[in-house]
Amino acid sequence: MLPAPFIITILIIGLIIFASFFMVKQQTAAIIERFGKFNAIRHSGLKLKIPFVDRVAGRLSLKIQQLDVIVETKTLDDVFVKLKVSVQYKVITEKVYDAFYKLDYPHEQITSYVFDVVRAEVPKMKLDDVFVKKDDIAIAVKTELNDAMLDYGFDIIRTLVTDIDPDPQVKIAMNRINAADREKTAAQYEGDAQRILIVEKAKAEAESKRLQGQGIADQRREIARGLEESVDVLNRVGINSQEASALIVVTQHYDTLQAIGSETNSNLILLPNSPQAGSQMLNDMVASFTASNQIGEAMKNQKEKKKDA
Repeated sequence: MLPAPFIITILIIGLIIFASFFMVKQQTAAIIERFGKFNAIRHSGLKLKIPFVDRVAGRLSLKIQQLDVIVETKTLDDVFVKLKVSVQYKVITEKVYDAFYKLDYPHEQITSYVFDVVRAEVPKMKLDDVFVKKDDIAIAVKTELNDAMLDYGFDIIRTLVTDIDPDPQVKIAMNRINAADREKTAAQYEGDAQRILIVEKAKAEAESKRLQGQGIADQRREIARGLEESVDVLNRVGINSQEASALIVVTQHYDTLQAIGSETNSNLILLPNSPQAGSQMLNDMVASFTASNQIGEAMKNQKEKKKDA
């Protein structure tokens, strides 16, 4: 069995060896102090220090970190709004000493600068401009932070305005305005559509009436041509123009009656409608034609007498 002093000596040596080595993780910097004074900076790997003389005063991450800052401020049109600004930053490798010794609370320092810049920029803008120019706000924050934090060993990688949250009553009012604008636009489109339908319907009706009138004109022209041919045929067999016209009218009268009679659902009534109607119509027409010819002949004779006188 080993003597107790030997065992104690081995334990002390093991403790000294154990205290002489330490590990530093990747993307991390360890600050070594000797008797309370800065001595060295150690980066990733297995490192050696003098036990009981040197100590690891602290460790700083060299990774990119993000700090979210929520700032409440007022816009130019007196609307209170909350902005969420995300600041991405990291410790500069060459300035680990400044980052560790010059600044105790970097988060609070960055937050203070974000508050200062946002509350200086947003009150110059209206609410709508805040949404449109949020990138300008982010750039202003990044510029101010870079100038201020570079001396402390921090590099500002990027700043982003990730959220803009107006007062709830303002959001309700904005939604109502947007809804009203959309309803107005929809009403305008509906009115335009109705106007187009009315115009096109009017054009269609006008074209229909034009074609209808043209058809009626063509129909009457053909009827007149047919009547003229019918009168010529009757004249060739010894029937004069008056009698031929009367005969054609009577024939059309009976054709019309026949056509009406063939319609089962017709409600048309012709007055007079007696069996003697055709004969009476013929006699009236012959008498009218005879009287017309007599008047014409009398007027012609009167004009000739005036000329002879």
